[in-house]
Amino acid sequence: MKNLTIMNTIQSISAFHKLLSLPEPKHPMVSVINLSESIFIEDDIWKGFVSRYYCVALKRNAKGKIKYGQQHYDYDKGVLSFTAPSQVQYLDLKTMECENTGYLLIFHEDFLLKHTLAKTISSYGFFSYAVNEALHLSEDEENDLLEIMYKIDKECQHIDHHTQEIILSQIELLLNYSKRFYERQFITRKSGNHQLLTKFETYLNEYFDKGSSEKGLLTVHQIAEAMNLSPNYLSDLLRVHTGQNTQQHIHEKLISKAKEKLSTTELSVSEIAYELGFEHSQSFSTLFKKKTNMSPLEFRQSFN
Repeated sequence: MKNLTIMNTIQSISAFHKLLSLPEPKHPMVSVINLSESIFIEDDIWKGFVSRYYCVALKRNAKGKIKYGQQHYDYDKGVLSFTAPSQVQYLDLKTMECENTGYLLIFHEDFLLKHTLAKTISSYGFFSYAVNEALHLSEDEENDLLEIMYKIDKECQHIDHHTQEIILSQIELLLNYSKRFYERQFITRKSGNHQLLTKFETYLNEYFDKGSSEKGLLTVHQIAEAMNLSPNYLSDLLRVHTGQNTQQHIHEKLISKAKEKLSTTELSVSEIAYELGFEHSQSFSTLFKKKTNMSPLEFRQSFN
């Protein structure tokens, strides 16, 4: 398998619109895309990329082959699929056909900050690498989801201080409907490496959800030992399938949790650093600024 050491990143909703030959989005952080109006431009980025947004795809007559993590997304059994930020995807444009129809709901991960969905979205298992078959929907179920997407699209047309809360409420409703469908009928495929990726995701989430203050900073050796793998093997596995090594994944999770705490709590920067396992708050601030180009306080002020 091709060894991906550098992974292309689609940073914004606007950038994704350009790749689909679409005009600028009505809202910078969320968009409902009509696939029948989209033309995927020829670009090497489709050969392997990650994004900074979540995507809920409701597709009819889907012909394009999409690879998510290790395996191809199977549309033979359904029409509804989900992808999450920072997870590697591949799209084979040669298999794309003009009769592809449907809608994409995409929303940037930072759009969730200061909302309860920022903490709960990881509980929706259908965003995981373990899932690679699209869900089947009845006509009524499909119409229910389309109605929600239409409401989100309409809300994007007149942005005010209520817009974010209204849209996030609609996204949460859509995800809860999807969870019902998932629990009723979803079938997953499993493989050895596939299970390892899922186990890695679960370990990261549980480590930070339980708090890191007493355990200290999570290390590559620690997580590799917990998974009964050598540190080098784990990093190689992750690099091939996600474009990032173990340390990069740990830092990404740290920054995600830090953003959540900075935007939803009154904890000081030092307290947040301690909760995340840092011995010195300056080390946390240095890492945060390196990854976001803002200090923790600057990030917090941007949400006030």
